[in-house]
Amino acid sequence: MLTINPKYITDQAGNKISVVISLREFEAMVEKIEELEEIKLYDQVKNSDEPSLPINEAFELIETLRKEK
Repeated sequence: MLTINPKYITDQAGNKISVVISLREFEAMVEKIEELEEIKLYDQVKNSDEPSLPINEAFELIETLRKEK
């Protein structure tokens, strides 16, 4: 579980206008967001009707195309 300890900056009326977090917390948040984006992309690809290749065939195809250049 990601633990974040935000510190709030308020205006003169006491309204929260900004948040300050540590660099460690920020980097952990970015890492979690990237992980969630990868999961979302995986789910989209998995649920699509697009044709796919087994990974070994895909690598062979890429290698063949690379050698032809």
